[in-house]
Amino acid sequence: MRVTTPGAIPQAAARLADFVAKGRHGQMGWMAERTHWRGDPAALWREARSVVMLAEVYTPGHDPRVDLGRADRGAVSVYAQGRDYHDLVKARLKRVGRWLVDQTGAEIKVFVDTAPVMEKPLAQAAGLGWQGKHTNVLSRELGNWFFLGAIFTTLDLPPDPAERDHCGSCTACLDACPTRAFPAPFQLDARRCISYLTIEHRGPVDEQLRPLLGNRIYGCDDCLAACPWNKFAVDASEMRYHGPHRAPALEELAVLDDAGFRARFAGSPIKRIGRDRMVRNVMYALGNSGQARLAPFARALVDDPDAAVADAARWAVARLA
Repeated sequence: MRVTTPGAIPQAAARLADFVAKGRHGQMGWMAERTHWRGDPAALWREARSVVMLAEVYTPGHDPRVDLGRADRGAVSVYAQGRDYHDLVKARLKRVGRWLVDQTGAEIKVFVDTAPVMEKPLAQAAGLGWQGKHTNVLSRELGNWFFLGAIFTTLDLPPDPAERDHCGSCTACLDACPTRAFPAPFQLDARRCISYLTIEHRGPVDEQLRPLLGNRIYGCDDCLAACPWNKFAVDASEMRYHGPHRAPALEELAVLDDAGFRARFAGSPIKRIGRDRMVRNVMYALGNSGQARLAPFARALVDDPDAAVADAARWAVARLA
């Protein structure tokens, strides 16, 4: 836990504006719509005087890249394999916030990834870590497997010193990206990022990118897993982050309807993408599997009511023929 101020990231607005102007946010229109809040945390709540930033570790007990070799199973990003982090992190933030209120009488607002708050630059300003060349926050003490949460408060707290960059000449994260989603160090083009493509992107994925998805059906951890600073990562204390969705069988997911999808992923962050986007991703994974025995699962969906699912199924059938 570290402290900064709402005005500690004056460079954020210009960087965000450049990101949006280049179209690198893809279909995430909400980023363009709320740039005035994202670029200036003080605009979100004018009464705030301090921002308390917290890191919640979810370090995996295995190398997630192992699952990329299991062609008949779907690779799921580590953070989404268990319970929804929004619920768990927010509960912890609220406990800290209540303690602050009880001790000082100050007002607070709690944010976990769902409000227009630029947590990453705030985390660096607070000294929790620094934004690496993969644009994620990493730490010499924690590695890069952790969630961020923010408590805005009217309390005047002494800010911690900001952290500086410790990436040096290393390019391991950039080299690990299957789709070359980093135009330059410290820059991301979401339109080529597998996490964006499998979670945020609606409709068909560009055919040139589909083979590069491999069996990734929800998110991607390649750049995170490649970071050498993970040798200092600490174990996760919250076991609910390590749940039942690590590498589900593709044939089980291919047959899900809406009700089945909601039942299977209740309480998981995966539920936010819905059945159609998940099954679309599964079809791409089937097409990349090289396993002809899985072709019937794709053929069964070539006339799916969702156009993107049907298109992906036809692509998978052609790949497996």
